[in-house]
Amino acid sequence: MLNLVSLVLILLGVGLLFTPRRRLAPPLLGLGGSLLLLANSFVVVPAGHVGVVFNILRGVQDRPLYEGVHFVVPGLQQVVLYDARVKEVTLSAPHEGERRADTSIRARSKEGLEIGVDVTVQYRILKDRAPKLHQEVGPGYLETLIVPQVRSKVRDAVGQFGAAELISTQRTALETSVIQSLEETLRQYHIELISVLLREIRIPEAVAKVIEEKQTAEQQVQIEINRRKQAEIAAERRVIEAKGERDATILRAEGEAKAIELRGRALKNAPEVVQLTFAEKLAPGVQTVFVPSTGNFLLDLRGLDRPSR
Repeated sequence: MLNLVSLVLILLGVGLLFTPRRRLAPPLLGLGGSLLLLANSFVVVPAGHVGVVFNILRGVQDRPLYEGVHFVVPGLQQVVLYDARVKEVTLSAPHEGERRADTSIRARSKEGLEIGVDVTVQYRILKDRAPKLHQEVGPGYLETLIVPQVRSKVRDAVGQFGAAELISTQRTALETSVIQSLEETLRQYHIELISVLLREIRIPEAVAKVIEEKQTAEQQVQIEINRRKQAEIAAERRVIEAKGERDATILRAEGEAKAIELRGRALKNAPEVVQLTFAEKLAPGVQTVFVPSTGNFLLDLRGLDRPSR
């Protein structure tokens, strides 16, 4: 706005030089020139940006300008602004209905098959190193540095894997490999890598069908193996249960035999117990008693109750 006012005053001054009121021209020219000088003496660095100062006498200054208003010497110093916020670049094939160029990455797998990869890379410049970035690469770092490096690192990483691995088990490993190699390279040029997102990995349709059939067959084999393992486990469980029942039966039989043995010993050592047991079996219907003496015999008490004849 201040530049516009300055230019208006200067134009008015120049116009008055050719009129009778030309005495007003010098003050207008002076005021316009002063305002123009003042307007170019300050630069505003917006939020999320960093300014790189180029001095025509000393070259690029090592210290960048951060957010806010800064004083510069007009004509001697120039400021180039860099966006230091997180940015992204996507290299992908156009989707159905889109009218744009195919920027996806074409690579070769370990078997030599052509693989298509869609990738999104998020990055940001390092504010403290913005002057170095300006010296070594310049404002066009996206086209001259980031995109070529992304293509190169993705191609190198894809060549380490087979096609079947890329679409099944090794997708994460591929992403990790790209991140490690790309991160190191970009940091050398004062750019921080935030993330690498593999959006899509495409392999030839015929190859994909063969891989799918192979994976299906392997899954069927694994299912059959699991079934066999489950049957073996069930059989082992039945064997264990039968063994447990057998052991329990043996223990019960051994216990009963032991009890009989102990009882036999007790009866052998105490014959009176046999007599008592026998008497208990006869009572109460039989009126018979044991009379202990030197020998064992039975006395019929019913005969004693009969009247004598």
